Formats: sequence, structure tokens, C-alpha cells
Amino acid sequence: MFYLFIAIGGAAGALLRYFMSVWLNDKIATAFPIGTLVVNLLGSFLLGLIYSISMKFIMPVEIVRALVMVGFLGAFTTFSTFSLETFLLIYEGSFALAFLNVLTNLLGGFVAVFLGISATNLINAMRGLM
Repeated sequence: MFYLFIAIGGAAGALLRYFMSVWLNDKIATAFPIGTLVVNLLGSFLLGLIYSISMKFIMPVEIVRALVMVGFLGAFTTFSTFSLETFLLIYEGSFALAFLNVLTNLLGGFVAVFLGISATNLINAMRGLM
């Protein structure tokens, strides 16, 4: 049942992310990816809010975590999870780990995108040689 809640929340979060990003990018004409920024910030806010509420009040935490935090917000934006984890590291006084988390996620993400594009270009170039 736990996995079903994740799947339902994930499907809803992914759909909302797509529609919200497209709608915002259509409404606000700019080269800046405003839709992604708004989704990431909104998702981070909602994750912080729900995390805090689930820690302070009695509620079915596992169901909320599965449906909303892991499923819905996980599919809506993984940036929210990254933001919460970094905040918790700072809150716990692990400043070096928080910095390392930010640095490795951002630089690692850029490098991973570059490698993915490079691999595709290499495969396409090799296909042209055959």
C-alpha cells in the first residue's frame, strides 16, 4: 500500500510540474526558465511546511510521507528534497557537509548533463562513420 501512495502522489506531482512549468513559461515571456524556478521554490516551501507540520503534530506520518513528501513533491521537484536535506545539515551544524552537498549536486549535475550530451554526440558521430 505504501508504494501505491508513492505512485499516486508521484503521478500527480509530475503532471502538475509539467502543466505549471508550461503555463508559466507561456505567460511570462523570458529566456530565463521561470517555470522551473517557481516549481523548485514552491516545492521547497511545501516540503519544508509539510515536514515541519509532520514533526510537530500527530498525523499519519508514513502515509503523508509516502503520498505527499516522497510521491507528490518528489515528482513535482527533487530540488525540494535537496533543499530540505541541505537545510537539515546546516541546522544540525554540519556546515561542511551542507557545503559539500550543494557543491557536489550543482557541479555534479552540470558535469552529468555535459557527459550525457557528449555521449549522445559521440554515439551520433560513430553512427555516421558506419
